[in-house]
Amino acid sequence: MNLLQKKKKSSAIKRIEKNYNRCKIRNNKGTKRICENCQDECLATLFCELCVRNYLKSNFLNWTSGNNDIDNLIQQCQMETLVPCRIIEWIPYNKLQNIKYLTKGGCSEIYEAYWIDGRYYEWDSKEKQLNRNNRQYVVLKKLKNIESANRSWFEEGKSHLSISNKYGGIAQCFGLTKDPSDENFMLVMSYMNANLREYLQQNYNKLTWKERIQIINDITLALSQIYKGGAIHRDLHSGNVLFQQKIQTFRISDLGFCGPPDKPLNSIYGNLPYIAPEVISGKETTFASDIYSIGILMWEISSGQPPFLCKHNYDLAIKIINGMRPKIIPGTPLKYKELMEQCWDADPTKRPNAITLIKELSNIYSYYLNNNEQQQIISDNFQMNSNFNVNSSSINSFSDEVFSSKVYTFQNMPEPRNATKEEQAYHSIQLDFDLRDGLITGTLTANLKGIILMVDDEKESYVNSKKIKLNNNKGDDENLNLERDELKISF
Repeated sequence: MNLLQKKKKSSAIKRIEKNYNRCKIRNNKGTKRICENCQDECLATLFCELCVRNYLKSNFLNWTSGNNDIDNLIQQCQMETLVPCRIIEWIPYNKLQNIKYLTKGGCSEIYEAYWIDGRYYEWDSKEKQLNRNNRQYVVLKKLKNIESANRSWFEEGKSHLSISNKYGGIAQCFGLTKDPSDENFMLVMSYMNANLREYLQQNYNKLTWKERIQIINDITLALSQIYKGGAIHRDLHSGNVLFQQKIQTFRISDLGFCGPPDKPLNSIYGNLPYIAPEVISGKETTFASDIYSIGILMWEISSGQPPFLCKHNYDLAIKIINGMRPKIIPGTPLKYKELMEQCWDADPTKRPNAITLIKELSNIYSYYLNNNEQQQIISDNFQMNSNFNVNSSSINSFSDEVFSSKVYTFQNMPEPRNATKEEQAYHSIQLDFDLRDGLITGTLTANLKGIILMVDDEKESYVNSKKIKLNNNKGDDENLNLERDELKISF
């Protein structure tokens, strides 16, 4: 065995041990050992989780955010730390360089920056301290009106931050900072290469059905991890499903601090096409509500289009409650179609849970894996679908409407129901008229006319398998392989 092979083997073993340590501590199961430093029993083999937490605790007096609620939030998260590379901390604003505005998303402004010190990376048992990862590219999400937030908002934020640092399917949050120019707090998060909407715009025509199924499977697995932590996402859409190129994996973001802290009573917050009809009508958000969002994402992945590219208002809300759903495109595999329709059923009790969904997606994926030779056939249906490409400039002109989560207040809404086939066809015609009435013109209108064609349930499409790449790759996470090992499903 040469030197390179030895290094690869050593790296692989270390990666497996890191993943094993995290699982042991998270589940509080496994063989314990006596730490050589603190002499207490610990679960981790590469470090002592108790020493790490005590080190963080001893540093509490050396920092403050200036807000007791934020301080308590960070301290509680640190006392639940599982591994050194996933620690929530207070990050002084002067430790961030080259801060640049990126975009506005929902109730937040998004920035990019370089974090000079970088996150904690590993525990040095000899020096009894945490070592850092050096300069790191990060994303900043501005949180406004925190002073008006109630206790439940902070409790939910703490729960979600804790979950995001326990599981690999959630985009990592490194901590919080504060912009001195306006006194607003900001989340400091890991950089991801693109959101799902951007990824589909760049790569839709290259995707095989096997790859599309893998995408929705990544998302569903991440959602199941959120449920394991006892939380609900509440605002799942293609803008907060993020792609990490180095490990070819999708993760869910915006888990914590969902919506404005001062959201009015009896209002809902989200991206309307992805909000479950029972939530629109005034019911509480549940696990099943997130599954509805998965159904809409399944359609978006199958079509390459954002759902309901029209005004997000009362009229659209009523149509969703009355059973209007995006028209399934020709060439959608029958089993995929049936699963998608189950997910967006108006009755929450008829939707599959996350585990059932993962199993069903696994079966569909296995079919394509076992019929690999058919993947080389470009079907007539797929060639038809390739004519549905959305013009990027048209999409961008409606980006605020399509991608933004907002606060909605709907009153006296009817009970949700499923539409009949005749009603669905009528809704589709009405949507086309709405689009032609000044909202969207030219290529995009023609595209959506194609989408509302009736589906041929018996046909399935197969496309060439190609490696998907993005142009931008600024991530520098040295634990990407660890995350891939935990996140990816072996079918």
